[in-house]
Amino acid sequence: MNFSGFDIAILVLVALVVLVLFKGIRTIPQGYNYTVERFGRYTRTLSPGLNLIVPFVDRVGAKLNMMEQVLDVPSQEIITRDNAIVGVDGIAFFQILNAAQAAYQVSGLQNAILNLTMTNIRTVMGSMDLDELLSNRDAINERLLRVVDEAAHPWGIKITRVEIKDINPPANLIESMGRQMTAERNKRAQILAAEGLKQSQILEAEGRKEAAFRDAEARERSAEAEARATQVVSEAISKGDVQALNYFVALKYTEALGRIGTATNSKIVLMPFEASSLIGSLGGIGEIAKEVFRSEGTTGSQRQAARPPIVRPGEN
Repeated sequence: MNFSGFDIAILVLVALVVLVLFKGIRTIPQGYNYTVERFGRYTRTLSPGLNLIVPFVDRVGAKLNMMEQVLDVPSQEIITRDNAIVGVDGIAFFQILNAAQAAYQVSGLQNAILNLTMTNIRTVMGSMDLDELLSNRDAINERLLRVVDEAAHPWGIKITRVEIKDINPPANLIESMGRQMTAERNKRAQILAAEGLKQSQILEAEGRKEAAFRDAEARERSAEAEARATQVVSEAISKGDVQALNYFVALKYTEALGRIGTATNSKIVLMPFEASSLIGSLGGIGEIAKEVFRSEGTTGSQRQAARPPIVRPGEN
C-alpha cells in the first residue's frame, strides 16, 4: 500500500494532535490538588476534575493530598522539670489548605511536621513536673496544638489535633507513686474516720444536753405542780377546810408506802408504825370522798357538821 505525501502528513498531524491532547489534558482525583509549573516556575493549582494545561510548556509539579492525614509520633524520652525521665508518644492530625505553600515552602512536609511536633512535645512537657504531666493531659494537648499549628501555618497546613497517647514513667517511679497513692488514701480514710467520730461525739453530747434540759424542765414542772397543790391545800386550810389537809396527808402517806414497797433493793420492809394506820388513812380518804359528794346538796353549816375527824398516823 503506497502512501502519498499528503497521507503521511495527515497521519503525522493526527499523531501530533493525540500527543497534544495527551499532554494537555489532566484529570485530578477528588481530594487531591496538583501544582502546575511553567519552565520550572509555579503558575497555578489544578483542582479535582478535568483540567487543561499548555502541552510541552506546562507540567504537573507536586501532587498533594488535601484530605486530613494522620501522623504517628514515635516514642521519645523526656526529662521533666523535677528531673523525672518519662517515655512519651503521640499522634498528630493535619490537613493541607494551600497546595502551593505546602509544595514550595518546605521540603519533606511530613518529616517537617513530625520533627516540629516532637520538638514541641519535649519543650512543653519538659517545662512541667511529673504530677502535672499525669493529671493535665488535656491542657498539654491544647498547648501543643496551639504551638505546632502556629509554627506550621506558613507551610499552608492546618494542625487539627495533637494527642499524647502514652506517658510511661520508669518502673521504680511507678512503684514509688503507688506507695504514695496508698499512703494518701490511708490518710484520707483516717481523716474521714476521725470526722465521723467527731460528729458522733457531737451528736451524743447534744443528745445528753437535750435530755438534761428536758429532765430539768420536767422537774421544774413537777415542782410547780407540787407548789400549786401545796398552795391550794394551804388556802383550803386557811379557809377552815380541814378535809383538804386530811386528803393531802393521806395521799403523801400512801405514796411513801408505795415507793417503799416497790423498791428493788428491799426484800423485807420494816414498818415503824402499825398497819392499821394505813387502813385508817384509807378509810379517812373514803370518808373525805363521801363527804365531797354529799356536800353538793348541803349547806355550809351542814358540811361543817358532817366533817369527819382528822386521821393521824399511828392512831387506831
